Amino acid sequence: MPDAPSNSEPNLRRRPTLLAAGLLLLALALVVIYTNRAAFFSPLALVVVAAIGLAALLLQLRLRPDLASSARGPLWLNGLGVVCALGAVFADFLHLNPALMLIAALAAVVSFGVCGIIVLNALRKRRG
Repeated sequence: MPDAPSNSEPNLRRRPTLLAAGLLLLALALVVIYTNRAAFFSPLALVVVAAIGLAALLLQLRLRPDLASSARGPLWLNGLGVVCALGAVFADFLHLNPALMLIAALAAVVSFGVCGIIVLNALRKRRG
């Protein structure tokens, strides 16, 4: 009788993806655990959660080479999101105009969201 096909090969390929997903969940859990309730009303908390979500999507693309060639987000859009996020953080720490912090945080979240939509749309088109 021939041996049944082994399922260990797909499990070995999934191991880095599962490890990365676990690390991102740990990062999100640390943000939630060590943040007081009032901070969740801050736009910076929204920026952090959006950045973690985008990092999860980009890490998924990095760890699955079959997806990476077809789905890429614009680098300038990611850079714009990072610059806006840093601007929001500095505006908060330096106690600059609160409207500046809100606008920078919103721009960062929108940049990360649009980049995520572009990548997910490319993955959906490739699949369908």
